[in-house]
This record gives sequence, C-alpha cells and structure tokens, in this order.
Amino acid sequence: MMIARQDVFPLELNEVCFASGGQRIIERVSLAIDGHVRTVILGANGAGKSVLMRLMHGLLAPNSGAIRWCGQPERAAAQAMVFQRPIMLRTTAIANVAYGLKLAGMGKSERLAHATEALDKVGLAHLATRPARVLSGGEQQRVALARAWALSPQILFLDEPTASLDPGATHEVERVIGEIAASGCKIVMTTHNLGQARRLADEIIFLHHGRVVEYTPASIFFAAPRSPEAASFMKGELP
Repeated sequence: MMIARQDVFPLELNEVCFASGGQRIIERVSLAIDGHVRTVILGANGAGKSVLMRLMHGLLAPNSGAIRWCGQPERAAAQAMVFQRPIMLRTTAIANVAYGLKLAGMGKSERLAHATEALDKVGLAHLATRPARVLSGGEQQRVALARAWALSPQILFLDEPTASLDPGATHEVERVIGEIAASGCKIVMTTHNLGQARRLADEIIFLHHGRVVEYTPASIFFAAPRSPEAASFMKGELP
C-alpha cells in the first residue's frame, strides 16, 4: 500500500488572526506558500512562530481569516509535524515509526519494511529494537523525523526541532532535514536561531509580535533586511 497523496499547494493564509486568553497572538497574516523551497519562520521568542505553524498544520483554528490548501478549506492529509519535544510511545524505536503507518492504514508486514527503511534513512537502524524513551534527545528527534518521513508527506512542519539539542545532535537532525527536503518533501520550520536559518532556509518568513514583517528569499533577507525589526533581530537587539 502506498500512502495516499494529494495536491496541497499553494498553502494560502488570508487575513488570519488568532487570539487566546484575550491576547492577540497572530495578527492579519496573509501568505501564499508553494512547495518548491524550504521555508523558515524566523523571529524572537514570543513572536508567534509556533502558533502560526499550528494554524497552518490545522492543530489550531483561526479566530478569523481563512486557510486554504490548493484552494480548498479542508485540512490537507498529505502533511506531518514534528515538535520540539517529540512524543515517544513506551515501545521500541521501530514500533514508534510503525505506529504512524498503522494509523495511516498500512498492513503489518508492509509497515515493518517501511519503518525499517525510514530508520535507516535517519541513521538509526542499529537502534531499531531499543526502547525509544531511553534514546538521547537527538536520537528521539530523529525517530520522530523517521516516523513523519515514513508517511511520505508532501509538507513537513518542524517546530524548533533542535532547540534543546547539543551541536552534534543538531548537526545530525539538520542533515536529516536536508535529506527529507531533497526527497521532494516541502519543509516549513520555525527557529529563532539565525545560524540555523542561514543553513537551512531558501526563504524567510520573519514574524514580529504576530505580524509578518518580511517574506523574502533567504539570500535577500540576510544580505539586506528591509525592516527595522528584522535588522534589529539580526543584530541581537530584539529579545
């Protein structure tokens, strides 16, 4: 069985707003994202990056505005998301990967083959039978990436995937992200790390206090930010 795929691009946000507890977190965001480049949502802590990503993914619903996938309001099925702190089931690494395939309707024997292949792609085949919860933070994150990649998503959302990792683990996770992107999967990722954004981004969405201040190719953003907020952020002057 192949995982069902569908056209999902462009992903369009039109005047999207979101508030919680009386606080406006996302303010009138309008974007159109295609599937050909790696998109990094960049901004200081508290800028609204994670909330914006959860709105895109469908975990949150906007208070106003619209989100459409290839012109349709229905949440796209051909997507996956990996969080800053991955959720590991109380079972082996390979069973964690296979579980997502089970939910997708894949047969047992096929699940095992796909899960094994996915773990091999992220460099963890040798830890397939190890309990996932005893793995290091970086290894758990790669298991989470394998679990998502095995589903063959057209778009993968990554919410600060290396925020709590050491440099070595960060390098390995970034390597896997690059390979997932090279396989044809669209990457949308949040980070507040300028160095990581430089390494991974093809285009930048710069968010400040819930508003999109810049949406531009990464080369232009890093060479000459157009907004004072982005310039201040790059100088370390924003919190």
